[in-house]
Amino acid sequence: MKLKQRMVVLCAVLLLLGLAKIFLLDGGEGSAASRRDLRAFRKMESGLSLPRGAHLTHTLQSPWEIASQWVGPREVYPEETPELAAVLTSLSTARIERADVGYKGTQLKALLVLDGGQKVVFKPKRYNRDYVVEGEPYAGYDRHNAEVAAFHLDILRILGFRRAPLVVGRYVNLRTEIKPVATDQLLSTFLMQGNNTCFYGKCYYCRETEPACADGETMEGSLTLWLPDVWPLQKHRHPWGRTYREGKLARWEYDESYCEAVKKMPPYDAGPRLLDVIDTAVFDYLIGNADRHHYESFQDDGGASMLILLDNAKSFGNPSLDERSILAPLYQCCMIRVSTWNRLSFLKGGVLSSAMRQALAFDPINPVLAEPHLAALDRRLNGVIATVKQCMEAQGPDNTLIEDRMNLPHP
Repeated sequence: MKLKQRMVVLCAVLLLLGLAKIFLLDGGEGSAASRRDLRAFRKMESGLSLPRGAHLTHTLQSPWEIASQWVGPREVYPEETPELAAVLTSLSTARIERADVGYKGTQLKALLVLDGGQKVVFKPKRYNRDYVVEGEPYAGYDRHNAEVAAFHLDILRILGFRRAPLVVGRYVNLRTEIKPVATDQLLSTFLMQGNNTCFYGKCYYCRETEPACADGETMEGSLTLWLPDVWPLQKHRHPWGRTYREGKLARWEYDESYCEAVKKMPPYDAGPRLLDVIDTAVFDYLIGNADRHHYESFQDDGGASMLILLDNAKSFGNPSLDERSILAPLYQCCMIRVSTWNRLSFLKGGVLSSAMRQALAFDPINPVLAEPHLAALDRRLNGVIATVKQCMEAQGPDNTLIEDRMNLPHP
């Protein structure tokens, strides 16, 4: 065979191999990775509906002890969590022992201690479900229901990341449950607006003129389970963070080769952190969160710890806005985990919004999301899939779809 003919045959074989990989990883069932991920997806589908009012049985441990034992360097809870419904039920019903102003930050929150000494973060309701937050993609108050929805999207039951602390919706009576156990500092921020009890707490943007108000005495909010103290957190500046200054762009906003520079900086030059950032970009794009200027990992991890999905309350603000810049880590690096790609492919065709409806039905403050936000999830998912396919067309699937491993093939 002549050299020219051999080259043609070789190119054809390489093309077929590339197309085969795209097929197998785009919802196909032929590869071992796809079969494994499909089994995990089917398990997620079968376990979406959590039983209401579940309680722990056959154990002397508290729900807080069980949740604490779940935490590891790469997950907040394992894939198998039969006690999840009972732990979430305890979060939504346990007696409040103490209430104080929230830890430092820009948004209103309260720090509560539940029966048994478990710390939780309470974020109060600010908007009705159908309220649309206009302006910048990071505008407005924190949305308590966004924390609940983001948790259910993250956990093994839908995206499979398992990197967000447990969150549940809860109604609290400010007169009978909060004020009797509140610190003087928190009590000093309570006031009345008509017949409604309100508080404004203490934070960077907290103002007496902008309190959160209950419906009478009953306030809706979200509770986020505090991570165990044995897992101290380390804060990092997000490499794709915004400047939040009008007229001043971050480097990633004008330098399309920015990812190459990131790959040379620790902890992104080795280990799983860069792929975690890209997973998080997909997650944030789906929920409309353009406010992840920092992120947390566990301390002294050498870059091996997961990127923990804390503080997701600036999401689900405007269902009509698809802020593509959130996906910059994905389209600038043009790489994504095989497992993430497979899971996204399985969620096409309305499966994502249907799974969210089913998962959120468990929560005490259901309906958690208005229908336009559920429709936005499906639409944005199509945008993520299109972006990955563009990368595969430009550089091939082998350079785009990265196997899950600790040492990444950075140049």
